[in-house]
Amino acid sequence: MIALGAAGVMGFANQRGGTCTVAAIEEIVDHGRFGRARALLETSLWIAGGLLVLGTFGRLPQTPNGYSASIATVSGGILFGIGAFVNRACIFGAVARLGSGEWAYLGTPVGFFAGVLIGNALPEPGKITGTALLLSGPIWLALIAAILIVGRSFFHARRIRMGKKKILEAVWSPHFATMIIGLTFLVALQAGGAWTYSEYFSDIARGHSSGGAIKLLLNLALLTGAVVGGWTAGKNRFILPDLGSVVRTTLGGIIMGLGGSLIPGGNTGLVLIGMPLLWPYAWLAFGSICLTIYVAIRITRLR
Repeated sequence: MIALGAAGVMGFANQRGGTCTVAAIEEIVDHGRFGRARALLETSLWIAGGLLVLGTFGRLPQTPNGYSASIATVSGGILFGIGAFVNRACIFGAVARLGSGEWAYLGTPVGFFAGVLIGNALPEPGKITGTALLLSGPIWLALIAAILIVGRSFFHARRIRMGKKKILEAVWSPHFATMIIGLTFLVALQAGGAWTYSEYFSDIARGHSSGGAIKLLLNLALLTGAVVGGWTAGKNRFILPDLGSVVRTTLGGIIMGLGGSLIPGGNTGLVLIGMPLLWPYAWLAFGSICLTIYVAIRITRLR
């Protein structure tokens, strides 16, 4: 129940803050601002602190796998970036679009699943044995991280209160939204294990059914939170899908699923797990994704 509640709040925060890798790159290209991009990196920072605290006190349910960085990592990042550009939203952004009533984005998870099935024919990336560098940090560093997380949470909540708006009514800044996403993801991870829908579909495609029911429930809670977030922000608009939109989102999902098989993982898992744990493959893959989206947007803006 704790994990379900955390996943719901995570979906709510994603909708209210408008956090998405594609949106972050579009903000850079169109407005020259790095607010959303900084917010995404800040999320990795807060999750790193939380993982350090959980690992230090033995509360991390499992240590996520790391993978070797190779040309396949870069290739997967490029493919994933192309898929996100075609889809017009990343894995996490597609959930927010669905929560706003853009039903064409039902094609994204369907396509992602198909892409992972295709990717099963590719060689699996080599796993890294041993503990992540972050989890071997000293206890005093974990205490500092805990203090910073509490302090930052208080600072953001105070700014909203000073604006004389209720926290559920205010449209959150990307920084506040991504911080809430990071903290609630940690709670859901500790209570329910790894569960993001990219991991859920990847497990099904590879025949791994362990914990499938709870992962499905957590992702439904995530979508429910996004729907509520869109409703309270006045974003809900029930848009019936046309054939072109369904083809676009499905194709985008397929390309992202194929790219995620090479990395492995999607941008959500990279930002929320791989990058905070300081796995080199995660930083390399996410950089490849962002650069690909940037180049694609730049090319389209030249027309």
